[in-house]
Amino acid sequence: MKTAIATVTLSGSLPKKLEAAADAGFDAVELFDNDLIQFSGTPRDVKEIADDLGLKILALQPFRDLEGMPEELKRQKFYHMQRRFEMMHELGTERILCCSNVSPYAVADKERCAADLYEAAELAHKEGFIMGYEALSWGRYVADYEDAWDLVKRANHPALGINLDTFHMFSRGNTLDCLRDEITVDKIALVQVADAPIIPTSDLMHWSRHYRCFPGQGDMPVAEFMKVLCDKNFDDYISHEIFNDEFRSSSAEQRAVDGMRSLIWLDKTCKDVKPTADITDIEFVEFAIEGEQGEALVETLNSLGFNETHKHVSKNVSLMQMGDINLVLNREPTSQAHQHYQVHGASVCAFALTTSSVKESLSQADEYRIKRFKNATGPGELNIPALRGVGDGLVYLVERHKKFRFYDVDFDAIEGAQPGDAGLIRIDHMAQSVANTDFLSASFFYKSVFNFDIAPVQDLPDIYGLVTSRVASSQNGRVKIPLNMTEAKQASPERFIQRTHGAGVQQIAFECEDIIKAAAKLSQDKVLPIPDNYYREIEGKFQIEPQLLEKMKSLNVLYDRNEDGEFFHFYTREVQGAFFEVVQRVGNYAGFGEPNAHVRFAAQAAIREMEATLALN
Repeated sequence: MKTAIATVTLSGSLPKKLEAAADAGFDAVELFDNDLIQFSGTPRDVKEIADDLGLKILALQPFRDLEGMPEELKRQKFYHMQRRFEMMHELGTERILCCSNVSPYAVADKERCAADLYEAAELAHKEGFIMGYEALSWGRYVADYEDAWDLVKRANHPALGINLDTFHMFSRGNTLDCLRDEITVDKIALVQVADAPIIPTSDLMHWSRHYRCFPGQGDMPVAEFMKVLCDKNFDDYISHEIFNDEFRSSSAEQRAVDGMRSLIWLDKTCKDVKPTADITDIEFVEFAIEGEQGEALVETLNSLGFNETHKHVSKNVSLMQMGDINLVLNREPTSQAHQHYQVHGASVCAFALTTSSVKESLSQADEYRIKRFKNATGPGELNIPALRGVGDGLVYLVERHKKFRFYDVDFDAIEGAQPGDAGLIRIDHMAQSVANTDFLSASFFYKSVFNFDIAPVQDLPDIYGLVTSRVASSQNGRVKIPLNMTEAKQASPERFIQRTHGAGVQQIAFECEDIIKAAAKLSQDKVLPIPDNYYREIEGKFQIEPQLLEKMKSLNVLYDRNEDGEFFHFYTREVQGAFFEVVQRVGNYAGFGEPNAHVRFAAQAAIREMEATLALN
């Protein structure tokens, strides 16, 4: 696959965009006309920069409102196109892309429009260029790619082909039948791939200009489109053309890397290359523990029933255990955890995923250009490989051997210490809060590298604004990582990011055998208090047995039920912006108590406001 990216996809100046594209490994760029117009140098200067970076300038685009115009406007358009050709020669590019007409002066006469396209293609041909014609999804008379193909066929010029843009195709509900059955590879001038979340709207231009994303990050069947191209043995450039507000306000370097990962994923999907390793569970979670912040976090874990059961053989690191939960407390002053603490405070600095093959998981990560982290290990200690994950956190990869676990090698049991007995059995899920500019990137990290399923986006109402959430889940369903973001500065995820100076794990949920027993073990000054009105509401909604409801109310336990089962849960108060949850699932309940999210958000905000008032007094 030959790869390209349109400069409109990235933020910053034109030279910076070109550098980011080259550094990410793209073969070429589509030069958006605004970027050229804003550049202070000449088109030849742009070519020199691209040449030095090893980039081909694939196309200059777009050229608008060409076909079907009144004669006077047509003459102006053709004059404009001739001037464009002069710049194309200086840029060293050979392709010009024309969008279907949106002008109110355009006519619907297909023969006349085809004749205009033929005339323009003849001029392009004389200059040694190729012209691509694209259906804009909001085009005046040509909005579907089948209609664009019809005009290309009518014009019947060797220098004229069709430009295929997946957003315009799928936003209109187009099928792939025309591509599969009619369009030949030699008549495809350029392929532009863009995904997007499905949004119920009639304003296709707004949808296109603000919500496009890389393939694999949205809901459109771009992979199916690519499979059709693969079946047709298409071997020309595949290019990203993404209009997205978050992309324009974030790092060009990171977005370019995301774009390359997307094309790698598309290529694998097209060739039906399946991951050879499976992520099966969470092996441990590691906390950076220092000072009063760190000990406050340890105190909350103690109140949940956790005890320190092991000490590291050579480092100031300990282990808490209960059920199949392993929590690593890292107080080592010369460690990645210490560096993490200096930036983010006491918080989760890493977690480990179990994999069927560390070797294959690392190979998969390498293919997607995920950076590795090398830990310092002592003689005889496990050298657990780690990847740079979301934010500054690390993701360790381990294989769960039958004869030993990681703590059997690197840790010594503390004499007389016993695992907690509060009935917590495993980590049910971990929620990560990320900036809005990194929301798509974070979900695609799990999708591409670990083959996680990504659930559709849902909105959760915080009292200070909407929180957008989507869940990344391993294929076996044992690892669930909700990803949360908001554009509201006072909503929960953004408060956490501001407090800890970056994205990270804000919530860890432990599954238990008996929610009432687990809640009774926890000191109530550590529990998030729930308003009485909540229990009046759920009594009416679910007709909960009075004795059970009274116990739930006294212990601040929340409840949900659907056709699959029941869900009981309670929360701790926040510690350094993070918090813990304990859950009990009954039956096949697979959710996260989403109907109660607004109650949790409000209760956390009330505690925060109370603490702020006390601090002022």
